[in-house]
Amino acid sequence: MPKQSPVPDEVSKPFWDACNQNKLVVQHCETCDRMQFPPESTCVKCESSSMGWKEVSGMGKIHGYCVMHDSRIRLLQADQPFNIAVIELQDDPDIKMFSHLPGTDADEVVIGSIVRVEFQDTEATGQKVPEWRVV
Repeated sequence: MPKQSPVPDEVSKPFWDACNQNKLVVQHCETCDRMQFPPESTCVKCESSSMGWKEVSGMGKIHGYCVMHDSRIRLLQADQPFNIAVIELQDDPDIKMFSHLPGTDADEVVIGSIVRVEFQDTEATGQKVPEWRVV
């Protein structure tokens, strides 16, 4: 499935740079020791601006999903229907990411399945994006 190319900004650039190195990182507050995603300029819990990055295992589980039958995004229409799964990180269950679940047919998703991150290139810029595959 073709991927849209994200446009990194000042706050998210370290995340996307790590993806290009096949690493999954999440933001980490050095004040309250909390991980957060998506990246923000300050901690959403304590409002500290002492933010760093922490590499995580790249493992998770499927928290929930839906199937897209009628996307308005022209790039994705040829692959309809497709999964949109919510992935709960093993390292911090409060952090959720989305995935199309490559290798899993639409509506064949088993909630609770263990997944592993993989990185896929986007066509427009070559930026790698994280996707999750059932193991």
